Amino acid sequence: MRLTPVMQRYIVHWGEMGSRWGMNRSVAQIHALLYLSPEGLHADEIAETLGIARSNVSVGLKELLGWNLVQITHSLGDRRDFFLAQHDPWEVIRVIIEGRKRREIDPTVTVLRECVAQLKSDSETPTAVRERLAAQLEFLETVTSWYDSIKTLPRKTLLKMMRLGHRIAKVIGD
Repeated sequence: MRLTPVMQRYIVHWGEMGSRWGMNRSVAQIHALLYLSPEGLHADEIAETLGIARSNVSVGLKELLGWNLVQITHSLGDRRDFFLAQHDPWEVIRVIIEGRKRREIDPTVTVLRECVAQLKSDSETPTAVRERLAAQLEFLETVTSWYDSIKTLPRKTLLKMMRLGHRIAKVIGD
């Protein structure tokens, strides 16, 4: 696959962002390449286009399959696996958010719940620390509850809500 300078810039940037999100840079670059590709690519094409080792491509593709960001497809008469990325940007971001929530937020909520429960039989922990832990738990439970309630809304409804922005606050008041 021939990459234009704009495509190269996007792939490099997506790799940098992926590393900030907790994903290996090469994995994120593979995802970016597949996102831009109009058709599925096989592992050798990916390795050649990005200039990364074939073994790294294989590991990266397995990770992307685990994230549900790519799928395997086949071509008649070709035994190789071809990899195709989800091209819907809403779905890509939804999958990334859901994965990060599952790996980062959910375990934190679990630990905070355990800590707050332990405080019931703990007389040593200072009041200020107790309040901070309870406040952080309340915040994360509120955010995750809100997320769980909106993630299944139709895209059209979500788009309207997003476009309303701060005007929603005027409607519901303080």
